[in-house]
Amino acid sequence: MSEAPFDVVQRSANGLARTGRLHTAHGTVETPAFVPVATRGTIKGVEPDALRALGAQVMICNSYHLHLAPGEEVIADLGGLHRFTGWAGPMMTDSGGFQVFSLGAGKAHGVGKVASVFPDEAVGDAPRRIPGDENSLVRLGEDGVEFRSILDGSWHRFSPESVVTLQRRLGPDIALVLDECTSPLHDYHYTKAAMERPHRWAERALAAFAESDARGQMLFGIVQGGAFRDLREESARTLASLDFPGLAIGGSLGRSKAEMHAVLDWTVARLPEGRPRHLLGIGEIEDIFAAVRRGVDSVDCASATRIARNGSVFLRGAPRHRINLRNAAYRDDPAPIDASCDCFTCRHHSRAYLRHLYRSGELSFARLATIHNLRTVIRLMASIREAIAADALDDLAREWDAGPPR
Repeated sequence: MSEAPFDVVQRSANGLARTGRLHTAHGTVETPAFVPVATRGTIKGVEPDALRALGAQVMICNSYHLHLAPGEEVIADLGGLHRFTGWAGPMMTDSGGFQVFSLGAGKAHGVGKVASVFPDEAVGDAPRRIPGDENSLVRLGEDGVEFRSILDGSWHRFSPESVVTLQRRLGPDIALVLDECTSPLHDYHYTKAAMERPHRWAERALAAFAESDARGQMLFGIVQGGAFRDLREESARTLASLDFPGLAIGGSLGRSKAEMHAVLDWTVARLPEGRPRHLLGIGEIEDIFAAVRRGVDSVDCASATRIARNGSVFLRGAPRHRINLRNAAYRDDPAPIDASCDCFTCRHHSRAYLRHLYRSGELSFARLATIHNLRTVIRLMASIREAIAADALDDLAREWDAGPPR
């Protein structure tokens, strides 16, 4: 069994939360950590130097999108992702498993990252039904997955082995295995089959990974099983028994946040203490607290940057910890987004000015709002690490609900 390059530094006295250090070929990540999503090798509107200045430690790119453009061969010929993007720190790549979901079941079921991940909490939506697969752009089989390109409609094929080769060429510090992400609307029998097949894929990926040149890379497994307790526990046990230095928690996390909390409880309880645990695709403020309380070491999510481009910015104490600068209430508001925030945006610009930029269609709005949201989440993670060390995580969560310091 490979030793995980991960040290647990401190555990909370009254819970599962912990701080740690994840060692990679491009630096050490202090955990719990937020991982910004650079889908195509970039955070929209924020260049690598600015991302470093915000305090980001690590970012995650998407192998599926980079495979389509510019292609892993191009990136490999130009020195790999670090040199290609100009990001010198630790880097992760997702395998494309979520795209298997979003182009297939997600498209058919009408759920995903833009639509509600939690169907039971969708506001104002009609009751969801499960249609057929007439909208699917994916063909799944034991050997892997075929999918249509979102760029030109051409067919591409991923197998557990080819995804390892793809990510070898990209050159991240941490690569993820190919998996199948299920929908909250899939039934037990489908979810079980969709869990067992990626278990077999995981073994094939590990064998392919062992045969290739490591170059300081690590391969993480992904726990699946939907919101079914026995499946989550079985998947966690199976993946934990394999030679992965770290494990991610993926797939459907249920139809509500209460189900997500239960999924995390079932899963983390059966993951090894000495290996890092990464939660895929979840990053709302309240979800970060919920995950860390349950022993998760890192999370990634595109929400912080996506909502910024759409006018929403993080603010402690506001409903869902955010306000929408499109609202007329901010037309002549001289205050910064958050007077307690040290980001460039809050130090230099008012809510009124930012609303003006948005309403005028200025590109600078997206950059300034993204800078604020990323800095807010990155500062939050630093505060969480300090709170765990002081055994004061619940106090910090209450402070976030109460609002910014006065």
